[in-house]
Amino acid sequence: MNTCFMLVNALPAWLRLSRGQRAEVFAQEVLSLLPQHPGIQMRHFDAEAYSAVCSDVLMLQVPDTKALHFFIEGLRDSAIYTTPYFEIVHIIPTWEDGYRAYEEAQGLAL
Repeated sequence: MNTCFMLVNALPAWLRLSRGQRAEVFAQEVLSLLPQHPGIQMRHFDAEAYSAVCSDVLMLQVPDTKALHFFIEGLRDSAIYTTPYFEIVHIIPTWEDGYRAYEEAQGLAL
């Protein structure tokens, strides 16, 4: 399983919503996608008090790149990005301990 970090910025349309409306939209537009993409797990982190780069970080654990691609396509079709409520700042795909897998494949593992 790989992990991808999506750095996003909340836009004025999102900030104008009440907190209750935000929770509703997030559930309808983001959380509802998860059952459609088996194997993806998501965590949400607030960053706006600590960073000028992004307001939020989504951490996606994904079984493969196809699952990640299809999930992001679903997000792009949702009100999250079509209204838009958020803009994507950066997507950072990662492979936990990828160097170890490389070293093992190369016969370099200790």
